[in-house]
Amino acid sequence: MAFWQRLFGGSADSATPKGSAAPAYGAFAALVTDMHSHVLPGLDDGAETMEHALALLRELREAGFRRLVMTPHIMGDFYRNTPEGIRAALAKLAEAAEAAGLSDVALACAAEYYLDEFLGRKLTDGTEMLTFGGEHRYLLFETSYMNEPLNLKEIVFELKAQGYRPVLAHPERYTYLYGRLDEIVKLRQEAGVLLQVNLNSLAGYYSGAAQKVAEELIDGGNVDFVGTDAHHQKHLDTLLRRVAHMPHFQKLMALPLLNKELG
Repeated sequence: MAFWQRLFGGSADSATPKGSAAPAYGAFAALVTDMHSHVLPGLDDGAETMEHALALLRELREAGFRRLVMTPHIMGDFYRNTPEGIRAALAKLAEAAEAAGLSDVALACAAEYYLDEFLGRKLTDGTEMLTFGGEHRYLLFETSYMNEPLNLKEIVFELKAQGYRPVLAHPERYTYLYGRLDEIVKLRQEAGVLLQVNLNSLAGYYSGAAQKVAEELIDGGNVDFVGTDAHHQKHLDTLLRRVAHMPHFQKLMALPLLNKELG
């Protein structure tokens, strides 16, 4: 198990699909774009090899996605990815996808930034930040799963001041926010933080508590993006065999999600 998985959860063995139905091929086509995944090989705790990345790409295409924004972790001294390195990995994957007959899926890259002191330094130093959505400049970020960041509001303010539109990855997974749904909603409605829910949360992949928060966010219409957060095959197994059959999936798809507007 990767260090990141041991530290923050989301193990590849944490949730084998139970009560699985037939694969729901094409069920996610209306979303068009998956804007959060770890398919670029060799950069973080996602795909390890090009072969692995191509296998995930095939599965995402079967799910119905026609555009992928792949978002490797950038985290302090652990995942020291750079825009140059991420773009180079994207170019290699695009070449391999073309050769494998997968050129009908548009590939792009951004990053999933961890809210730590290094992110603050990047903002202060004017370091290039990878975004998605063209001129909208959506920037995906995450926090510790367990420990509430004391500088969240300050970082959000600075991101917005520099013209970024912050997108909080999987708010349903942060245990420090459990029982504080109103604070998550305030982040969106008052601080202007867009919220991205993981599709597998609908199937209880991470925990029952994460599923409950995801459902509450959907019920309140407080979801802006959804993503697979795909790291490995079990994520795709759950996505294809369980998520589309969950009660809140149709509610989610009825929301004005921004995925389909990504160019």
